[in-house]
Amino acid sequence: MDTKKQTLAFPDIDNRKAFYKALCTLVLPIVFQYFMSSLVSASDAFMLGFMDQTALSSVSLAGQVAFVYYLFINTFLTGAMVLGAQYWGKQEFTTLEDVLGVTMRYSLLVGMLFSLSAFICPQYLMRVFTNDPALIDGGVRYLRIMAAGYFIMGFVDTYLCFMKICEKTMMSTVIASIGVVVNIILNGLLIFGVGPFPKMGIEGAALATVISRFLELLLVAWGVLTTDCVKLRFRKLVKLSKKFIHADFWKYSLPVMINQFGWGGGMTMYSVIMGHLGTDATAANSIASIVRAMIASICWGLSTGASIIIGKMLGAGELKMAKKAGGRFVRLSLGIGAASGVVIALLTPLVLMMPTDMSPTAHGYLKWMLLLGCYYIIGNSLNSTVIGGIFPAGGDTKFGMICDCVTLWCVVVPLGMLAAFVWELPVIAVAAILTLDEFVKIPAVYMHYVKYKWVKNITRDE
Repeated sequence: MDTKKQTLAFPDIDNRKAFYKALCTLVLPIVFQYFMSSLVSASDAFMLGFMDQTALSSVSLAGQVAFVYYLFINTFLTGAMVLGAQYWGKQEFTTLEDVLGVTMRYSLLVGMLFSLSAFICPQYLMRVFTNDPALIDGGVRYLRIMAAGYFIMGFVDTYLCFMKICEKTMMSTVIASIGVVVNIILNGLLIFGVGPFPKMGIEGAALATVISRFLELLLVAWGVLTTDCVKLRFRKLVKLSKKFIHADFWKYSLPVMINQFGWGGGMTMYSVIMGHLGTDATAANSIASIVRAMIASICWGLSTGASIIIGKMLGAGELKMAKKAGGRFVRLSLGIGAASGVVIALLTPLVLMMPTDMSPTAHGYLKWMLLLGCYYIIGNSLNSTVIGGIFPAGGDTKFGMICDCVTLWCVVVPLGMLAAFVWELPVIAVAAILTLDEFVKIPAVYMHYVKYKWVKNITRDE
């Protein structure tokens, strides 16, 4: 990477047109990347739904292993985003290489551990989520093939994150989108056995994902070699030139890790609860979650954009500008959340017309779960932007840890388990209780936001 000082341009906060133009330039490619990624899960569900409901449900539960894997990876990428955006704003590029080195080290280590676990003992992983033998068998077949992909995903996802930090969001989006398109095409060919391709069903969905991720690996390597994106120095993968980076990385990543597993563990418990309520509830929840994820792509893109833009401002010492930008992002997140809720409501009739092998009971569950998502996404948009974007931009990662863990494990998960297994409430009533978490935390999030503890420069001098 060229280490010469550059003139960094910040969005003009006082000029709304210029601000939103700069924001769209950064955020829209990220939104598109999130949306394309969610299409993979959607294509798996849609195509496997043509086979049978058991295949859909088993792959959905097996996907929870990847979800847990991403809890680790997102921990490291959040720590990288906290430090990387500020050092990019400060234009200390050699330090940025240290941040990449320590992030990649742990991403590859976790990827290897998950690859080995999915290959050696997939049946034990599946038993965490369900006790249905048919679902366990389908999930085991999926995981044994997916095992080859986790290590590759660790490398690819880390570099795609640093491309965003270096403001090469278009390159990151193009690479990820090519992988998604190839994945979807291979899904159709391998699941159903089109032409010369064998009919593999569940195994075909897993193999399509592994092949597409390997293609992304090749494209990332090409992109890094042909551009001035931050380079991975092998010596910094093994030993950092600036030891304080390792300490700072864990200072901001450790609360994120606790938060990720507190929040992610709660989300996993949602799947466990639904998984023990039967295949109808599991199948409906699978499709509803995918639809919410696709529509929430813009919310997640806004969160990432807020983290990069505000982090760059803080690293450059523009504290007042960053504070004003934070307010703009909060208001924007509420508007986007409301609009996303309307979109889910409009899409609900179309989703219900989707041809699948779902039972009438599961079909009825799906309708109400989608309607619950109409209001859930408003709170999700606000909290993901503030807790996942604005606060970490200034190194404030502890609040999210406390807020999410308390909300989920002291309120929502206990209520959900009581509703499902003690009070034996209807499935939709249980699903409604499990959507309360985003709204329970909003008062605490607001009070913490206005203290402005997140408005600080956390970089150190070279």
